[in-house]
Amino acid sequence: MAAFDTPSIPGDFAFFEPKRVRWSEVDMQGVVFNPNYLVYADVAMTEYMRAIGLPGAEGLATLGIDMFAAGAKVDFRASARFDDMLRMGARIERFGRTSFQPRVGIFRGDELLADVGLTYVCVALGDGRSTVPVPQAFIDAAAAMDGR
Repeated sequence: MAAFDTPSIPGDFAFFEPKRVRWSEVDMQGVVFNPNYLVYADVAMTEYMRAIGLPGAEGLATLGIDMFAAGAKVDFRASARFDDMLRMGARIERFGRTSFQPRVGIFRGDELLADVGLTYVCVALGDGRSTVPVPQAFIDAAAAMDGR
């Protein structure tokens, strides 16, 4: 999978969620086990959604939608280690008609450790299969957070 055209920098993000690396998240080499970066991205997006007023499934339900992950890619740049204090920046990089693409930059200080790109698809609440347009209220809330 190709790398991102431009690596993330802290200035790309208005929202950050802190994260300390726990012992259970490192492998035998003493570095964060690669799949955990996707878990970190999920945590960052959960808190981003909370920050824009759409906490959990209940927040999406107020818009009449649910969403599902349809894709993910990670560019690894450096390794996090046990007890590192991380900052996870989250933003919505692009909106489509029925999908949106968040980007999560995982930093130690200002050093980019991993860039995570996600794709989520909006579906009808209770249906789980029929795609629906991304609600304008969600787009507006994300734009207000991200400064766009």
